[in-house]
Amino acid sequence: MKDALRRMIRANKLSLVSLIVIFLLILFSILAPWLTPYGEADMDLMHRLSPPSAEHLLGTDEAGRDVLTRLLYGSRVSLMVGIVPTLLSMVIGAVLGVTAGYLGGAVDSIIMRLADIVLAFPSMLLAMVIMYTLGDGLFNVFLTLTLMNWGTVARIARAETLKLKTIDYVEAARSIGMSKGRIIMRHILPNCIPTLIVLFTLNVPSAILTESALSFLGLGIQPPSASWGLMVNTGRQYLFNAPWLSFAPSGAIMLAVLSFNFLGDGLRDAIDPRLRRR
Repeated sequence: MKDALRRMIRANKLSLVSLIVIFLLILFSILAPWLTPYGEADMDLMHRLSPPSAEHLLGTDEAGRDVLTRLLYGSRVSLMVGIVPTLLSMVIGAVLGVTAGYLGGAVDSIIMRLADIVLAFPSMLLAMVIMYTLGDGLFNVFLTLTLMNWGTVARIARAETLKLKTIDYVEAARSIGMSKGRIIMRHILPNCIPTLIVLFTLNVPSAILTESALSFLGLGIQPPSASWGLMVNTGRQYLFNAPWLSFAPSGAIMLAVLSFNFLGDGLRDAIDPRLRRR
């Protein structure tokens, strides 16, 4: 993986810039309390809907709260929603996919049919149904995004396993009596990790967009907490007289999504030379 990163940095400067942007977004979200003199929920009703100024760089919202402060605190929620459920779905999908691909038979059929059921539903519709059933809240958003994405990961992990299980060193390990579990853990799963890392960088922006859409529809993160999608939803009511309320979080969403996508493209090209752009 280190070699792939070096190749990516040499061959794709846009991916390097994207990696720096992602690092800065994460750093800003961690340092949010120290980067702004305002609190996340501090209100100043005398300065409602103030335009950007030296005092409030991105203006204030309908309750007089500093938009930049809300944006920084909202990055914590939006990035966490993008990363944590994606990690959970990667772990669940990878374990199930590798197990299905290596064992085959009834185990393969059961796991893949479950994945087919999940993938048969449009992702946004499935997310809305789960959130309507479970209710809003951060934990339920995590659970929804995890349930949505594990099927795709399982299918890709299974496909990689079907290729790897016929390679000579796996056949040799099987011939000397190595257990199935040990073969999976030592030879199959480690060789799936590069592909899964690329898939992770491509699934994070999807999770961020899904959470933003759910919050926009009133099904995700609820006030007074801040998330980028919730800020866009609130700002649409003032789109003509206070456009900065929607433009700032929309720009943050776009920046995060593009950065993860460009990083994923660069890693994919570096790991598999056949996919490198000409």
